[in-house]
Amino acid sequence: MKSVGVCSLGCKVNMYESEYVINELKKAGYEIKSFDDICDVYIINTCTVTNQSDSKSKKMIRQAIRRNPHACVVAMGCFIAANQDYHEEGLDITIGNKDKSKIVELLDEYFQNKEVMNLEYKERLKEFEDMYITDFPGRTRAFVKIQDGCDNFCSYCIIPFVRGKCRSKEEDKVVKEVTELVKNGYKEVVLTGIHTGSYGVDLETSFADLLERLVKIDGLLRLRISSIEATELNEDVLNVLRHSNILVDHMHIPIQAGSDEILKRMNRKYDLDYFMNKIHEIRSIRPNISISTDVIVGFPGESEDLFLKTIDSCRRIGFSKLHVFPYSERKGTASSRMDGKLDGSTIKERARRLIEVSKELEINYMKQFIGQTVDVLVEEVIDGYSYGHTSNFLYVKIKGEKEHNSIVSVKIQKELYPYLFGE
Repeated sequence: MKSVGVCSLGCKVNMYESEYVINELKKAGYEIKSFDDICDVYIINTCTVTNQSDSKSKKMIRQAIRRNPHACVVAMGCFIAANQDYHEEGLDITIGNKDKSKIVELLDEYFQNKEVMNLEYKERLKEFEDMYITDFPGRTRAFVKIQDGCDNFCSYCIIPFVRGKCRSKEEDKVVKEVTELVKNGYKEVVLTGIHTGSYGVDLETSFADLLERLVKIDGLLRLRISSIEATELNEDVLNVLRHSNILVDHMHIPIQAGSDEILKRMNRKYDLDYFMNKIHEIRSIRPNISISTDVIVGFPGESEDLFLKTIDSCRRIGFSKLHVFPYSERKGTASSRMDGKLDGSTIKERARRLIEVSKELEINYMKQFIGQTVDVLVEEVIDGYSYGHTSNFLYVKIKGEKEHNSIVSVKIQKELYPYLFGE
């Protein structure tokens, strides 16, 4: 029996795809071990969203080669799709974002011929690669990939080039997969994709239609959207939010910048007024909803005044958390050809300042719930305490050992950042 270690970098889509690969390898008789162990096969599902992601991808590939020079080392995913000429002595199989589902066949072919395999693709991917998962061992939250690709072409982003066109999993297949996960004990399911809210643009359906079906699945208690653009929160989607409490009290809606000047340079599809009005509309339906976001700092042309506008906008909107990304130039994107680039130390300093703002916003949001009773999905039990998340994604530490994967009512007593404490 051959052993395999899998390393997944980057987004939740990669995590889902890596889990699928692990399941397929298990079914084929492979022994699943830690990536840190000595294995016969190493698989690195790479990321290329930033320069740091590239470095991490290369680092993990080299680690695997050093750990066992005799192993078959496989690199797949976005870094490989963006760097199809990438070569590393000891790297045996490279796959972009197509044919991950064929991993067992590719390994069989490699072990038969012992020849280096480099699967290259010359055009944007157009077909959805079907995957199906019914179990996420050790996790209380299940993920379902419903969509792949992006057609937005934000000026800073390489992902549309490496993930291909927007394409969707058939609606009946999504419903079947979520139903099966619920039957297997999962109370919360997260819908994920590269551009999740564009689901259905290539099918005769829509994201709202899919949500309407999913919230009716018997036994599903929480349905979460990993990320969605403000422009995709149309009236049909908001109606599901309005009429079903299965859709959770949390949305992650990327803003990326808090000034019209930078939003325009980023080729985002909205201005600040549109974004703020959309948040106001959401809060008119769910007043206490948690809204987190992504912000890029140090984009070309971002003056100190424009950066301060972003800080002011984030405070005025009242996000519950900011995911802060220092601008990272991606070769081949429109922003890589822009003037007004900032030096690294300025970008780093602005990221630090915005992270401080995020902590301030997080604590402000958390404190609203002191004295309230909330429902927590128990994810971990450690040393006499239980830990888990609420519907609105508050992280809660609970006095006492509660049943794993149960939902318990907890009265919040105090804020102890990064969690709330209650019993």
